[in-house]
Amino acid sequence: MFEFEDAILLVIAAHILTGMIYALRLLLGPSIVDSILAADCISIDAGMVLLLIALYYRNSMIALGALFLFLWAFALDVFASKYLVKGEVGI
Repeated sequence: MFEFEDAILLVIAAHILTGMIYALRLLLGPSIVDSILAADCISIDAGMVLLLIALYYRNSMIALGALFLFLWAFALDVFASKYLVKGEVGI
């Protein structure tokens, strides 16, 4: 029978695989926009893997690390879009 823990491990493996594909896009992306999008997707995938690990081990403290990764992805989006629109990074 397929257990809940097995499903979590399968989804973790899928997120790790997509993270490797995004890493290739980050390194080989034809434009800066592709690289920014790949870095954002890697951050989101890493946060999802941490959340799934927190579910697997039934430990809510691990989910706190995922929160910081999601905030990092949001900050990356804000700064990258500001750089692409105005050509500067800052407050």
